[in-house]
Amino acid sequence: MKAWGITRRWILNSLGIIVLVLVTLIITLSFVVQSYVYNGIQQTINGRSGELTNVFSGYGKRTASEFSASARTYVENSPSKETMEVMVLNSQGKIVITSTGFAPDQDQPMPDYRLALQSPDGYGTWKGKLSSGEKVMAVTRLIRNDNGSVLGGIRYAVSLEEADRQVFTIVGLLMLAGCLIILFVIFSSTYFIKSIVGPIKQIGATAKRIAQGDFNARIEHVSDDEIGELCRTINDMAVELGTAEKMKNDFISSVSHELRTPLTAIKGWAETMQQFGENDRENYEKGMGVIIRESERLSGIVEELLDFSRMQSGRMSLTMDKIDILAELGEAVYMFSERAQTEGKFLLYEEPAMLSPVLGDINRLRQVFVNIIDNALKYTKSGDTINVTAEEREGKIFVVISDNGCGISAKDLPNVKKKFYKANQTVRGSGIGLALADEIMALHSGSLTIESQEGVGTAVTITIPTLKQPHPEPEPAPAAEERKPENNG
Repeated sequence: MKAWGITRRWILNSLGIIVLVLVTLIITLSFVVQSYVYNGIQQTINGRSGELTNVFSGYGKRTASEFSASARTYVENSPSKETMEVMVLNSQGKIVITSTGFAPDQDQPMPDYRLALQSPDGYGTWKGKLSSGEKVMAVTRLIRNDNGSVLGGIRYAVSLEEADRQVFTIVGLLMLAGCLIILFVIFSSTYFIKSIVGPIKQIGATAKRIAQGDFNARIEHVSDDEIGELCRTINDMAVELGTAEKMKNDFISSVSHELRTPLTAIKGWAETMQQFGENDRENYEKGMGVIIRESERLSGIVEELLDFSRMQSGRMSLTMDKIDILAELGEAVYMFSERAQTEGKFLLYEEPAMLSPVLGDINRLRQVFVNIIDNALKYTKSGDTINVTAEEREGKIFVVISDNGCGISAKDLPNVKKKFYKANQTVRGSGIGLALADEIMALHSGSLTIESQEGVGTAVTITIPTLKQPHPEPEPAPAAEERKPENNG
C-alpha cells in the first residue's frame, strides 16, 4: 500500500502535470497549424480576387450585361479554376456561371456576398458549410460602376476538406508524439520509482526487525546516493543499538552482582549473629563490622546509581563553594591507604606545598578522586604502585593518578568513559563510575582525560580551573598635609 501510495502521488503530481502540459501544447499547436493552413488559403484567394481590380478597371461606365460577358470569359480562362471554384454573379447576386461547368446551385448560402454588399470596397469573406455539408472558404469581390451600382461580382470558393485532413494528420502526429513522450516518461519513471520503493521496503522491513530487538539485521545497499547513505546510517544505528543493548545487559548483570554481594554478606553475618548472639563476642564484633562495611558499600552503589540517574535526566546540581582541593585529595588518598596496604600495593602521594583554591562542589570532587583511586586499586595486582600527584600551572590544577597495572587496550580506551561500558568484566563495578566522574568534571568547567597502554599502566589526569582572586585595590596615598611633619617651633 505504501509503495502504491508513492506511485499514486507521482501519477497525480508529476505525470498529471506532464499530461496537462502536453495536452495544452497539442491543442495550442493544433490551432496554430489550422490558422496557418487557413491563412494560406485565404491569402491565395485574396491574391486571385485582387486581380479583378486590374481586369475590370475600365468598367465604370459599362453595363451589367457587358460585365457578365467579360466575366464569363475571365472564368473560362482563369488559371485558378483547377484549385478553386470561380463563379460569376449578376447584379442581383445570382450565380450566372461556374468554373466547374455544372448548373449553378442558387440555394447555397452566400454570407460573403452580403458582406461584400455592406463593405465599402465590395469585399466579403466567409467560412462555413454548404447545404451538402462540405466545409468551404468563399470570397466575393463586387464590381461597381461610377454611380456605385453593382454590375456583378466574382466569387471564389475553396473546399476546406483537404486542408482539414492535413490539419488532422498533423494533430494526429502531435498526439502520437505526445503519447510516445508519456510512455517514455512512464517507463523511465517506473524504473526510477522502483529504485526508490524497493530500498524503502527493505529499510522498513529491517527497521521493523531492529525495533523488535534484532540488532543483527542489516540493509544491503548498492548505491552511493541519499538512499545508500540512509541505509548505512540505519546499519550504523543497529550496531550502536546492539552495543548499547549489550552494555545495558552487562550493566544490569554487574549491578545485580554488586548489589547481591554485600546483601549476601549482610544476610550471612546477620544469621550467624542471630544464632550465637552476643555470647560469642569475637564473632559478634566481626559480624557487625562486616555488616557496617557492606551496608556502606551498598549505600555507595545506590548513591552512584541515583547520581547516574540525575546525570541522565540533567538534574545533577552542584553546591559550589570555595574549597581547598589539596585537603580533599589528601583525604581521598588517606581513605584508601589501609586498603592498599592490606592488598600489598603501594599508594604514593606527592603532596605539594600549596595549591590555589577552586570553586567547586566538595562532595562531588571528592567522589571523583575516590572513584579514580578505587579504579586504580581494582586494576592493579599485589606489588604494583599507584602514584598521586598534583600541580598548578597556567591557572589550572592538574591531578594525575597513575598506576603500573594491567592498562587498557587500544580498542577499549575510546569507550571507557561511556555509560555502562566495562573493559574488564571480571572486575567488580557497575561501569558508570568514569562516565559519572567525567560529567562532574565537565560541570566544573574541567576535564578528565585517560592515557593507557595495555600491560604498561594507566594515567588519569583531572583538570580544574583555579578560583580567580580579585586584586586588592591599593590604599590611597596620604595627603600632602598629612605627610608634612609637625612644626612646634
